[in-house]
Amino acid sequence: MEEKEVSEENKRSHDCKELIVSLPREKGWITPYLHLFQGFWYSSSEIQAINTFQNHFQAKDNDIVVASVPKSGTTWLKALTFAIVKRQNFPISENHPLLVFNPHELVPPFEFVIYDETNWQVHELPKMPEPRLFGTHVPFSSLAKSIKETNTKIIYICRNLFDTFISTWVFVNRIMPEFLPALPLEEAFERYCKGIIGFGPSWNHILGYWRESIARPDKVLFLKYEDVKEDVVFNVKKIAEFLGYPFTKEEESNGVIENIIKLCSFEHMKELMVNKCGTMGKGRIVENKYFFRKAEIGDWVNYFSPPMVEKLSKIIEEKLSGSDLSFRLCDLNNST
Repeated sequence: MEEKEVSEENKRSHDCKELIVSLPREKGWITPYLHLFQGFWYSSSEIQAINTFQNHFQAKDNDIVVASVPKSGTTWLKALTFAIVKRQNFPISENHPLLVFNPHELVPPFEFVIYDETNWQVHELPKMPEPRLFGTHVPFSSLAKSIKETNTKIIYICRNLFDTFISTWVFVNRIMPEFLPALPLEEAFERYCKGIIGFGPSWNHILGYWRESIARPDKVLFLKYEDVKEDVVFNVKKIAEFLGYPFTKEEESNGVIENIIKLCSFEHMKELMVNKCGTMGKGRIVENKYFFRKAEIGDWVNYFSPPMVEKLSKIIEEKLSGSDLSFRLCDLNNST
């Protein structure tokens, strides 16, 4: 039986490699190439993980998925979601899991942990306590079929695309292998404007989840990073209600919401030992500290030239026309 499973796995791996070779490709940001798969750009290892995820993941009705464009507040939203959903199991105390584990460990991503060939934690799925919490950067159209067909809840967060680009560029250069040269800002910007970025084009990624949130508001909760930062209490309550874990009046009067916000705040999480010294991954190891940069709105103004602002503004307005997102994700006035 084990030999048969290994044989089938080898065949799937071979088939996937043949698929990858047949796909259009462009120069990558941190990997040699990005490949166009199902309308979005990925590294070869991500395609293999996503392919396995699509074919094998079986969602449960009470599963929760935290989805996002990379570098859009993912770490923060994962921490908030875990603290909200698991608050009966883990009241805010000195023993809370978020004090000793990075949020990405508590809300593992499908493509980088569960189905990644270097981590491969599929065997952990049956052991995960319910409700199971997962993370992903995979576009809605490429999610496993069972996620779409069950009552699995999805919380999606996006951010001003100017800030998203800068945050991604800084992150990539921080985790770049020492033997590779840094990626120049201008070169990264040209690729980004063509949509060539991991899990991009970012505007198509955002539109996919936004459209689904309009069509099925009970399925997808669409959040904008800037809105959450502006009124954290309101949005924490909104997340809790959407997921079916509303706060009681007693919890509100006892300061449970405020305690969760404090526990998950950027300032608090950044100073935790696990996030200052810990690492994530087995194949490509990433230091946890790189998940915490500034958490500022409008930092892009320190990097963009006027021509860059004009070019990306036009692209975003064009790509997001017909939605109410073009202004929200290209707010040049929101830069402080």
